Amino acid sequence: MRLGRFASAVTALVLAGAMTACGSSEKDADKAASGGNLVGVTMPTKSSERWISDGNNLKTQLEKLGYTVDLQYAENDIPTQVNQIENQITKGAKLLIIASIDGTAITTQLQEAAKKKIPVIAYDRLIRNSPNVDYYATFDNFKVGVQQATSLLTGLKVKNADGSEGSATGPFNVELFAGSPDDNNATFFFNGAMSVLQPYIDKGTLKVASGQKDFKTVAILRWDPATAQKRMEDILTKTYQGGTKVQGVLSPYDGISIGILSALKSAGYGTAGQPYPIVTGQDAELASVKSILKDEQYSTIFKDTRELAKSTVTMADSVLKGNKPEVNNTKDYDNGNKVVPSFLLQPVIVDKTNYQKILVESGFYQQSQLG
Repeated sequence: MRLGRFASAVTALVLAGAMTACGSSEKDADKAASGGNLVGVTMPTKSSERWISDGNNLKTQLEKLGYTVDLQYAENDIPTQVNQIENQITKGAKLLIIASIDGTAITTQLQEAAKKKIPVIAYDRLIRNSPNVDYYATFDNFKVGVQQATSLLTGLKVKNADGSEGSATGPFNVELFAGSPDDNNATFFFNGAMSVLQPYIDKGTLKVASGQKDFKTVAILRWDPATAQKRMEDILTKTYQGGTKVQGVLSPYDGISIGILSALKSAGYGTAGQPYPIVTGQDAELASVKSILKDEQYSTIFKDTRELAKSTVTMADSVLKGNKPEVNNTKDYDNGNKVVPSFLLQPVIVDKTNYQKILVESGFYQQSQLG
């Protein structure tokens, strides 16, 4: 009987141990699945081709390094993005990569991330007014604006492709557009462009016929093509009557460019007798590259999002391993609370003369996609 009781006790202990081990194993599995190596990635919207590409590139490259990725798109709705970030923090994300819709709207969520020691990388759009932004990965955004303005002047033949002064002296009627006022990049783009254009405006080579020159007036909320189209329609109706024509448009983004071109087409531009003005852009979106090949949009700025994702993933991996990531700018990106250490990549002007080399030969697009 004693032996029987002893055996029963041992069996009970073994079973209890097995159950405890099983429970521990399940908890460990749950923990791993819910954030042991989880990286939260939030993108603004799927309505823009480039953000889809950014999100997919980040997810693919992070997963190759063994990380679990929670990729979310907020469809340009700030409360949605706030909820997505909160959920990623709750799930136990070890690092957040955020392309913000409004760079000032997620301060509370970043504070919560900081309490839990979750590092934050701002992706392509600087997050403002928070000390809880650890790093910033982007392109040289001031240079993007410089390149947009340079391509506008080149298209008007005011400047040559090599940077020398061109043969045209104007005056040329131009109109100015800027990006969303809640996106920190928009001011960099606009200021970069105006650093090039303002001297030509001052000496009369360029004339902003509408008189609309300040950032707040020319900015397009959420980078919305329909808003840009309506603004261009209003400018054409109020300013360009009686044979006066617009000859150049500074556009900060391909989606805005498409809206501008739609307004111009409705007003009779795009014919042999009345060609489109020189219209700039950014992001080398497929529709705009096709437009360039059809002599509608003149140029775009190519920012290779594959390289941006690669740099960001390298940065994230370094941070998660307890190392300091590589940065190449520690002075220009003040978010209103701190200067955020940044890694900047270089943009490239693309037009009909070099699209093949820059976009096709690099594998960004297949020639078959371009028609």
